[in-house]
Amino acid sequence: MELAQVRLLVSDFAACYRFYAEVLGLKPQSGAKEGPYEKFSPAVGSAGIALQDRVMMSEVLGDELGDAATGHRSLVVLRVDDLDTYCEQVTARGAALLHGPAPMTDRMRVAHLKDPEGNLVELQEWLLLRG
Repeated sequence: MELAQVRLLVSDFAACYRFYAEVLGLKPQSGAKEGPYEKFSPAVGSAGIALQDRVMMSEVLGDELGDAATGHRSLVVLRVDDLDTYCEQVTARGAALLHGPAPMTDRMRVAHLKDPEGNLVELQEWLLLRG
């Protein structure tokens, strides 16, 4: 398993994009200033911080996020080699899946669960690497 990113679920995507790119100086991966998703990389290291529009994630989870003031604001993203097997293992150990395993894009499949404190965790299996 590999930590892929910490993702922040945001309501004002453009303002957050400007903060991480212009104020903190992190490098945006694609330049998607209006969202709904962008990953930022530091000068050193492989894991990054990503922004995702709250509405997009709410649609994936079936409106499980709550409102911007009191709902989920982040999720931890872990990359696994075999999503189905890993989901079977974690559910056998007591985890309850909220969503998935299911396709997220043509390049990845995902599953979502919560930790004991209610924090969202996304498990990713990459099907195709960026070329």
